[in-house]
Amino acid sequence: MSHPVIPIVANPEALKADGLGCHSGKDQLDAAARAAGKSETLDQYAQDYPKGPHDQPQSMCPAFGSLRVGLRMRRTATILSGSACCVYGLTFTSHFYGARRSVGYVPFDSESLVTGKLFEDIRDAVHKEANPDLYDAIVIINLCVPTASGVPLQILPKEINGVRIIGIDVPGFGVPTHAEAKDVLAGAMLRYARNEAGAGPVAAPRNGKSDKPTITLIGEMFPADPVTIGMMLEPMGLAAGPVVPTREWRELYAALDCAAVAAIHPFYTASVREFEAAGRQVIGSAPVGHDGTEAWLQAIGNSCNIGQAQIDAAKNRMLPAVRAALAAKPVKGRITLSGYEGSELLVARLLVESGADLRYVGTACPKTIHSAADLEWLNARGVHVQYRASLEQDIAAVHEFKPDLAIGTTPVVQAAKEMSIPGLYFTNLISARPLMGPAGAGSLAAVVNAAIGNKARMDDMKSFFGGTGIGDSAGVWEGKPQERPEFRTETRRRLEKAAKKRKAEEMI
Repeated sequence: MSHPVIPIVANPEALKADGLGCHSGKDQLDAAARAAGKSETLDQYAQDYPKGPHDQPQSMCPAFGSLRVGLRMRRTATILSGSACCVYGLTFTSHFYGARRSVGYVPFDSESLVTGKLFEDIRDAVHKEANPDLYDAIVIINLCVPTASGVPLQILPKEINGVRIIGIDVPGFGVPTHAEAKDVLAGAMLRYARNEAGAGPVAAPRNGKSDKPTITLIGEMFPADPVTIGMMLEPMGLAAGPVVPTREWRELYAALDCAAVAAIHPFYTASVREFEAAGRQVIGSAPVGHDGTEAWLQAIGNSCNIGQAQIDAAKNRMLPAVRAALAAKPVKGRITLSGYEGSELLVARLLVESGADLRYVGTACPKTIHSAADLEWLNARGVHVQYRASLEQDIAAVHEFKPDLAIGTTPVVQAAKEMSIPGLYFTNLISARPLMGPAGAGSLAAVVNAAIGNKARMDDMKSFFGGTGIGDSAGVWEGKPQERPEFRTETRRRLEKAAKKRKAEEMI
């Protein structure tokens, strides 16, 4: 099938420097994207996901978040448009984290990008893939260079052969973290589904419609947590609804058709906007620990006009069990905590109620009104909370507070272990556990206390390996590494000269 050629306003500035422009720098790519007509998209991202105070956190490519959401949905195809090196890294990471589906890729070169042929290739690929027997939706994600060059996914057909077409830009210079990139795609899908529902009847959920008013849950969480939340809601005559991001397109309709929305992860700004446009009230925080569970149940009950007697019944069913679980499995020790998943403040509350001496919480995500209650609760207990935390801030907290355990990202854990401080990787060892209700109250104690108990082993290892050196002298040497300060000076001089030359060329 042939399609008419659509003129593309491509920006050759996006191709400057090496790697088809990948390493041009954020400012240059941002300027190129705006010149190519992407200002509205970038301005919306800046409003939804504010950066600062240090530009943006250091984490994996943000596009991984959107890719992860697409790959976890049934009957959904995901296609990437970006530099080959980026696509390789993203597909490798997605399969490392358990994706079992192929990732589509539309390759390009300088000519196809600037002439607009890349857009035609994307359009042809979408038409080729749009098989309603296989797919409900096709997601196309522009990475940095196609976004900076103005590849206009927004003018793709909205549907082909009954298959929905969702095109989004997820550039590393516009979306701060991969957690927020999940919201970019989730929000785009909710907007599409909301328009469909407004236009007429839509498909019912796979398991049928709930006979009770439902509470939609926002944020990826441990699979047992929605079940626990459902048990909490039962005495109030409510049920847990779908979790957004959803696992299937038709769940989006059920998510929108709810009594209220719980922003378990508070940074899903675009998704919240769609729910509010649908007339749904959004409740922040989550039922973690004793205090969090009590406040959350009260807020949910109030939002759904539930009588106080029923709210109290829900509290009486859960709170004693949560209190008992906290008492049975206490956490003893000083802890610093950091991560980029968005659940850091919830884990922090649970650790404090478990008895931990928590001094610092760093999250790569931004401050929003939906985490305000968690921030206030933690601050009242002397815990410093750092939104948009940088790696340097997280490591500085480890140096300052000298904790018995540092929970954080890989480089934070590495830095802690170099100081003989036990460390746990937040994503794999902490956030991948239940947090809600009695199960959550006891889930962290075993792994946290076991890690704290490894302090003596850390000291023994440092003592054993202490002579192997650090930095550029690390490793085992037959003799002492010989310093070459003249080489360092010459290399520094060449780098400074090259930087001045580039600066002069930019001013021409």
